[in-house]
Amino acid sequence: MSLPPAPSIERGRIDTIYLGGGTPSQLTTDQLRQLFLYINKVYPLTTHHSPLTPEITIEMNPDDVTPEYAAVLPQLGINRVSMGAQTFDDERLRFLHRRHTSSQVPQAVKILRDAGIQNISIDLMYGFPNETLKDWEHDIDAALALGVEHISAYCLMIEEGTPLWKLTIENEEWRIDEELERQMYELLIDKLTTAGYEHYEISNFAKPGYRSLHNSSYWQDIPYIGLGAAAHSYDGKRRSWNVSDIKQYIEGIEQGERPCEYEDIDDDTHYNDRITTALRTSDGLELSTLSDRHRRFCMKEAQKFIDDGLLRIVDNHLALTRKGLFVSDYIMSSLMMV
Repeated sequence: MSLPPAPSIERGRIDTIYLGGGTPSQLTTDQLRQLFLYINKVYPLTTHHSPLTPEITIEMNPDDVTPEYAAVLPQLGINRVSMGAQTFDDERLRFLHRRHTSSQVPQAVKILRDAGIQNISIDLMYGFPNETLKDWEHDIDAALALGVEHISAYCLMIEEGTPLWKLTIENEEWRIDEELERQMYELLIDKLTTAGYEHYEISNFAKPGYRSLHNSSYWQDIPYIGLGAAAHSYDGKRRSWNVSDIKQYIEGIEQGERPCEYEDIDDDTHYNDRITTALRTSDGLELSTLSDRHRRFCMKEAQKFIDDGLLRIVDNHLALTRKGLFVSDYIMSSLMMV
């Protein structure tokens, strides 16, 4: 099978760069410098045509943040840091096999601030075995006390067949009640919106002007290039993903090939993708972007949810209501074309 080239993006049109997943903060500062040297050769960031500075994010573990490391980030143009705090309870951090402790998160935030990073995001997780609503409220309050610009929060998902999954099966008291999960999500929304954060996507909250531009591009159907093993790319008509085996990936690149698989996206698949991405956001799905056929189908299927107060239409955008957030997967699947 012939391999496709990476999607092309006009030089000078890079608006966001995201280093992650994995743990890019394990790279040395010299390795980071080398990486950005080559990025600038292909897409010069210093002569960007846009009046806006590109959003450049790096994922970091809190325990990787040192004054020396943080000082290099702005020199490279990195202006946003995303940290996986997960929880401020050391016992739950050990449960996740995380290296950092709860006290290292505020220390890391201070170091980054001192280095000039003014856009910080942290990830939180809820739904741990034996976690109470009060425990979760403590985590939210600890996150708010940091004053970070962006907070992402996800319910703990334990993959079937993993050691954690086996433990939860064997320990019935570890299984979290679905009603408690709902209450935790309600509490999250209430506390963060009261604190001035915009709930702009199902799991994401931002202070005004600090939405994640990079993640928003996925939800807004904007093309992107993924570099590295297992990275995904999208050009509007084709989705591709590099092989996950890093040795195979490096060998392919050294031979001038891009080892990847791909799928061409037909109109119905593209419509389904729009349903499952745009409807995650508070802005919702802009109906005028759909073909007549897809718009008629979408509105026919959506009407019952509109009548039930689960969906709403504002300025020709179809969006979930707060009530609809709790059954979002069901709504989205109902609007998709089989």
